[in-house]
Amino acid sequence: MLTPLEQAALETIRRSRMLAPGDRVGVAVSGGADSVALLRILENLRDDLGITLLVVHFNHQLRGAESEVDAEFVAGLARESGLEFVLAREDVAKAAQERGWNLEDAARRLRYAFFQRVIEEGRATRIAVAHTADDQAETVLAHVFRGTGLTGLAGIHPQVGSVVRPLLETRRKELREFLQERGQCWREDATNRDVRRLRARVREQLLPVLERDFSPAIVAHLCNLARFAREEEAFWSALVEDCFLTRSKQAGDTVSIAIHVLLEPLGPRARLHPSVKAQTNLASSRALTERLIRRLYQELRGDCRDLAAGHVEQVIRLATQSSSGRRIDLPGGIVAERAFDEITFSPQNPSRPYVPVQETIPQPNAYQYVVSLPDRGTTTVSIPELGTSFRLKVIDWPSAERDTKREGKVLDAALLRTPLILRNWRPGDAYRPHGRRQSLKLKQMFLAGRVPGHERAGWPVLESDGQVIWARGMPPAEGFCAREGTQRGVVIEEDRL
Repeated sequence: MLTPLEQAALETIRRSRMLAPGDRVGVAVSGGADSVALLRILENLRDDLGITLLVVHFNHQLRGAESEVDAEFVAGLARESGLEFVLAREDVAKAAQERGWNLEDAARRLRYAFFQRVIEEGRATRIAVAHTADDQAETVLAHVFRGTGLTGLAGIHPQVGSVVRPLLETRRKELREFLQERGQCWREDATNRDVRRLRARVREQLLPVLERDFSPAIVAHLCNLARFAREEEAFWSALVEDCFLTRSKQAGDTVSIAIHVLLEPLGPRARLHPSVKAQTNLASSRALTERLIRRLYQELRGDCRDLAAGHVEQVIRLATQSSSGRRIDLPGGIVAERAFDEITFSPQNPSRPYVPVQETIPQPNAYQYVVSLPDRGTTTVSIPELGTSFRLKVIDWPSAERDTKREGKVLDAALLRTPLILRNWRPGDAYRPHGRRQSLKLKQMFLAGRVPGHERAGWPVLESDGQVIWARGMPPAEGFCAREGTQRGVVIEEDRL
């Protein structure tokens, strides 16, 4: 017969559908009271749930010989129960130092990476960890102290991927009483009481005072708050994901979104029902805008752990107050840049340093190649700096003169003078494009052609005897275009290397 504690855990598992018949559950046992209690509870529930168990233990190597004794203790529990035992060891302190993580974050990252390996190797289908209602309350308070939004108030989730938490509604003291009644010993980790850590101060100093002097039900209230926040966050997550999938664009390692979509993800207020529009303002769509920014960042970074509210505000200012070509550096080597009416997120490229739009300093990858044009046929010029090559094809033109697809795009070979040079754009470059009455600076043509600021310094142009006559994607110079009387034309085509 199940105890009330075991019955409550069974109801939590079934209500949240954490485990299913046939699951092979790796019970994460550190040796502490909570995880030992979880193991004993799941042992008693495995027939009701139709599951099999194994024991997994991660040795953080933070407490020297004590860590080894913990591992031996957990191995002994597994032997007593006839369960498979899976052990991993890693020097968490060394990893934290090498990767710039704080110790607690490093321990969590490496521990959950171990859990994921156990799943990927097929040794388990689920990992059960022993977070309790007390852990939930401590987490919510710690997030509040550090500064958080709704996502942080959601605290610890009952299930994330393959990791489940059957004891998240159970108090820590109930688990100790459960073990004591059975004469089951456990290991105590003295570092859990180290009040130099925020979580330990909340556990040892704050929560007892809140329970005694303010509300005996404070832990239950904080757990309910976390549940309400999770329910709200589930709605927002679905809405944000739909907006991200339908309104953003991805190309290679870049993700972008139109500024009007970012700022008004639900559409213009003019489209809203009058009774709704009367109650809305810019703040009402801001919540979705902020979440959408985090989702765009997450697509490249993998998570939003390092993206603070201040960074999100910077992206909003980039969209609302900056001009095209401006950019900001975000944590994790991600860059957000305004490109006309879009915001793009991409990994930072060390080989492409940022040059503000108003500056006209050429980038370090300047290039210049002399072109030898044949009487007939094709010459190819490779430009490693751009990862591209250009083919200059000399063709018979009279028969092609009436080809409207090429009208205004073909140069007259007879008008070209040496030296013929293919080079990158330089400040001040200008010419009169085909069909125009006056010369234009290439900078003006870049703006009209919506060329992003970071691409302009390396933009290829062709000059004839010191005069610019062509630029990629632009009409050639009026005075050098093929026309009536032209016998040989020059067509310029581009290929990736």
